[in-house]
Amino acid sequence: MQRRTFLRSVSAASVGGLAVRGIANPLMAPMFDRAAEDRVLVIVQLYGGNDGLNTVIPLDQYSLLNQFRSNIMIPQGQVLPLQGLGGATGLHPAMDGMKELWDQGKLSIVQGVGYPNPEFSHFRSTDIWETGADSNQLLDSGWTGRYLHQEYPNYPVGYPNPTMPDPLAIRIGGPVTIGLQYMGISMGASIYNTDDPLNLTGNLFVDPVTADCKGSKLDFARTVQRQTDLYGDVIEAAALPGCNMSTLYPTGNQPGAKLSQALKIVAQLICGGLKTRIYWVSATGFDTHAQQTDSVDHTIGMHANLLQGVSDSIHAFQDDLQLLGIADRVTGMTFSEFGRRIMSNGSGGTDHGSALPMFLFGNKVIPGMLGTNPVIPTNTTPSTNLAMQYDFRSVYASVLKDWFCMDQSDVDTVLLNSYQPLALIDPQGCINVGVHELNQGAGEVILEVYPNPFVERTSVRYQATGGRVVLQVFTEQGQVVRTLVDQIVPAGTFTVDCDLGDMPTGVYYCRFQNMGRQQVKSMLKVR
Repeated sequence: MQRRTFLRSVSAASVGGLAVRGIANPLMAPMFDRAAEDRVLVIVQLYGGNDGLNTVIPLDQYSLLNQFRSNIMIPQGQVLPLQGLGGATGLHPAMDGMKELWDQGKLSIVQGVGYPNPEFSHFRSTDIWETGADSNQLLDSGWTGRYLHQEYPNYPVGYPNPTMPDPLAIRIGGPVTIGLQYMGISMGASIYNTDDPLNLTGNLFVDPVTADCKGSKLDFARTVQRQTDLYGDVIEAAALPGCNMSTLYPTGNQPGAKLSQALKIVAQLICGGLKTRIYWVSATGFDTHAQQTDSVDHTIGMHANLLQGVSDSIHAFQDDLQLLGIADRVTGMTFSEFGRRIMSNGSGGTDHGSALPMFLFGNKVIPGMLGTNPVIPTNTTPSTNLAMQYDFRSVYASVLKDWFCMDQSDVDTVLLNSYQPLALIDPQGCINVGVHELNQGAGEVILEVYPNPFVERTSVRYQATGGRVVLQVFTEQGQVVRTLVDQIVPAGTFTVDCDLGDMPTGVYYCRFQNMGRQQVKSMLKVR
């Protein structure tokens, strides 16, 4: 059977319920037995830089924020308040699907995620997020590519094989980007066309490539194509049961239909028994410099459609996993290359910013919000950015350690440095101690700056539980200007001097990290 024809057959079988009967087929039993062996990570990439302030809305600072973005601000009464946060935080009204996941305890929000010295180029910042690099560092491997290499060091030599017959990762709806590469080797297969996902075989040209940059890129694309085709049969076999049961997926011209189709394929392949560890999907259009909202009704428009598409697609995907009985095996996360500025522009949009919220979803996430609502300075200007609370690599460290059960030393190897894991995912036996207690002191003051405001110098006091402490001072633009502490310290309360006498007046941010405990305080230098 041709793959094109096969896809249509699968789709029909799914609707007709053949998938359910297929699961009961004893010939399929080995396939579904092996499906329980591995955990799955689904990465949802939001290209363009999502406006976090109109996604996760700080209701406790609504009036102040409205002063700086009144031409795009969501009416306060239309925001979806999140239970358990005292009415301080809510979601965009188009995100009722994600709101339902929150109510079900299947959603975690990480506030203020970014990295020091942020880049505001789409290409460079995307590269940083996908590789896990510092802003001044160029890497030729992605963070998930390095993880897969750690697990399967000989790949692609000898693959597929009886031990690992399936793709290590699958990129759906686009090419295999650097995030899934290791030293120029693609660690995943690509299903580019979501309308015909099983037509994997392309035209495998054999003419020699040129020795220039164009030639090397063409050679890489052909290598990925050939590697993908090796897995064509196993992907077909996994899709054969036709596993989709949710009726909630957006279709046709509905917002998120393309993302939804990609996630639908992911659910189908997981249900079909693939041992694939990572699935990578994406949505585009988040570069909202102009006409971000309708000029009259700010609850609708371009950004609302984008958020509705992401929210409805993820909600449908989670519903599908639940109905299929495989939800405990899957954790998902979203990311975008950067957020947007606090102040809107004259075109009814927002410009490139720094930190933004991330979502993690699934049955095994620790529900709730990590971090605090972003601080909106009273003297916000067009260049003012949000302060970073959490380094994005700490989120990656949490996924690797608590979802994929890696030793901390291996996590450090994959991420090329030591980043403190966060309380985001229930370890489920990966470690013997729970991490829920890390959130119990979320309202505790562990970082103080005094005097504040100050003229030239101030004191910073912090409470450590023991272990590595990193204490840094950032500008409003996210630039690191002081590293006050970066060392192993015992448990206790410590005070350090902070001299900013050579810095201009204005707002700065002091960021404290100690194991899973992190806190940010604003600092005001005056004349």
